[in-house]
Amino acid sequence: MTTSTCARVPPPPPQLTFNHRSDAEYSGDHSNSGHFTADKTRVFNPTAVSFKGTLSSLIYKFPPNYARQLRTKSRRNCSNIGVSQVVAATWSTNASESAPPVAGNAVDLSPAVGNADVAEFCRSDGSIAIHSGERLGRGIVTDAITTPIVNTSAYFFKKTSELIDFKEGRYSSFEYGRYGNPTTVVAEQKISALEGAESTLLMASGMCASTIMLMALIPAGGHMVTTTDCYRKTRIFIETILPKMNIKATVIDPADVSALESALDKNKVSLFFTESPTNPFLRCVDIALVSKLCHSKGALVCVDGTFATPLNQKALSLGADIVLHSATKYIAGHNDVLGGCISGSERLLASVRTLHNMMGGTLNPNAAYLIIRGMKTLHLRVQQQNATALKMARLLEAHPKVSCVYYPGLSNHPEHHLATRQMTGFGGVVSFEIDGDLMTTAKFIDALKIPYIAPSFGGCESIVDQPAIMSYWDLSQTEREKFGIKDNLVRFSFGLEDFGDLKADILQALEAL
Repeated sequence: MTTSTCARVPPPPPQLTFNHRSDAEYSGDHSNSGHFTADKTRVFNPTAVSFKGTLSSLIYKFPPNYARQLRTKSRRNCSNIGVSQVVAATWSTNASESAPPVAGNAVDLSPAVGNADVAEFCRSDGSIAIHSGERLGRGIVTDAITTPIVNTSAYFFKKTSELIDFKEGRYSSFEYGRYGNPTTVVAEQKISALEGAESTLLMASGMCASTIMLMALIPAGGHMVTTTDCYRKTRIFIETILPKMNIKATVIDPADVSALESALDKNKVSLFFTESPTNPFLRCVDIALVSKLCHSKGALVCVDGTFATPLNQKALSLGADIVLHSATKYIAGHNDVLGGCISGSERLLASVRTLHNMMGGTLNPNAAYLIIRGMKTLHLRVQQQNATALKMARLLEAHPKVSCVYYPGLSNHPEHHLATRQMTGFGGVVSFEIDGDLMTTAKFIDALKIPYIAPSFGGCESIVDQPAIMSYWDLSQTEREKFGIKDNLVRFSFGLEDFGDLKADILQALEAL
């Protein structure tokens, strides 16, 4: 998927002269885009260039008066950053004329431009998260290191013939804000690069991503398989909304492979949807095995990897067809933005994209900017959160006032060996049970000074919650226990605070019981 240059600057009038920027990284063959005069300036030929510039394009410096007028006009007509940050424009020969046309009404958004260019010098996830989609290949042309926010609800066409070219697949555009945004594309390219995916689609929240994906990929009257331990709102959607489309679901234990085989044999299953690790007990699913079983029966596999992050687990390389994330959590990482994404093949995402464009759960470009910003420290954050959570899990496991600890990094976890095989880190969330009742557990939480009592996880700030109260308070104790949610269960998301401070805080709170 290539990005279209949607933050376009009006072309200068014919015969406008401007100085040629000689930076080596922008050098390339532009023999048809104009000619040099004797005084080393270049004459612009408007008939020989295209706004669909590539990375080999020249960047030119406009005369000061033109640039000033452009900035003034941009400030008047654009909010926030957008075009007002475009301080240079790209003109090139139409190198894409020989490429296959883009499907009508679809934007050519493949990660080839943004990701292939960094592949030569970015081999680690950390470097990829920083540079992919931005270093050389973003569609927004600017000298700014950071990607501008393009706040627009629609994209214009210069003339009717260009609109017709777009409708017939010869010209790329986002057309309307619900169908895409240049800032959002950069975030999508980063996630695609980390997941090894052909395409990524960002939406307004993790729940938006999961519900749209389920409705798009499971036909009416179809059948799906999911697991017992999962995010409660996902379970409610599967149990209450999908049946309205006559979609049935078989629910199995995350490790019960025989139950999955039975469901695949008895039903025409369209999709197996699971979290790995799961919420809140951090159970792990053998992604390679379930993918093999499902594919043999023609079923797709979607893994919600929010707890794992793209750094700790590569679900697509293990055999899954789609990986889903609540980008609100680790990917954005600062507890300040909502977002969700799915990654996979362009073929699968095409049907999801079509439904998404109709339903309209569009990610705001300001949120996309925050996700881009957050991803640049993703590898550092996850590395520390992995280390802190593992040490705290071992500490809690040995404490007499903690009756049980759930963390895949512990040797007594039911899927520890599986997690060790398919994960490179175990995440920053630890669930555990206090030796006490509902109010004893609440007393422990209230005694903590560092973490916030809040939902969510994966951010820089530590967060703690008591699921029996935070997520399941509307159910009776008996009903909660059907889902394994005991009154003394605690879910602790470790942030980036000093380990010594967190350790002292938790031990002091435990001693107060």
